[in-house]
Amino acid sequence: MALFLLIKKGGDVLGLTIKQKRFADEYIISGNATEAYKKAYANIKKDSVAAANASRMLKNAKVKAYIDERMQEIDSEKIADQKEILEFLTSIIRGERTQEQALTIGTGDGCSKIDTVEVDVPMKDKIKAAKLLGKRYSMWTDKVDMSGDIEIIFEDDYGEEKDS
Repeated sequence: MALFLLIKKGGDVLGLTIKQKRFADEYIISGNATEAYKKAYANIKKDSVAAANASRMLKNAKVKAYIDERMQEIDSEKIADQKEILEFLTSIIRGERTQEQALTIGTGDGCSKIDTVEVDVPMKDKIKAAKLLGKRYSMWTDKVDMSGDIEIIFEDDYGEEKDS
């Protein structure tokens, strides 16, 4: 994943100073604001000073926006979306996917070696993918038999009667 930055006049990076950006990047990596601040601002040695400044930095609108934007990019790259999942299941059903399978090959004198070969996805996995897609598109519903003896009792419980 490549990160391209626009450097504006005056050393700002997308509206952030280089040190603010470094703080934000370190914070995204570690999740520890104090340590991120100490890495971005190497002249700060005391944890108490770094913690106070880091807290202030996380409240900075530009820094917060940058962190939120980067986290959203990271999340969207790592997590499969609905379309990707549906395309994957469809490719399994259509036989467009293969899987590796270990194959033992005898070499003689009681010796063997293991090699891998690409094979089609087994039919049971294709059926499972079809079932998952069918559920997604509500292609079928389960029928439930609700027969039996049911006794219905109505109770009048609007309060107690008072003697007049």
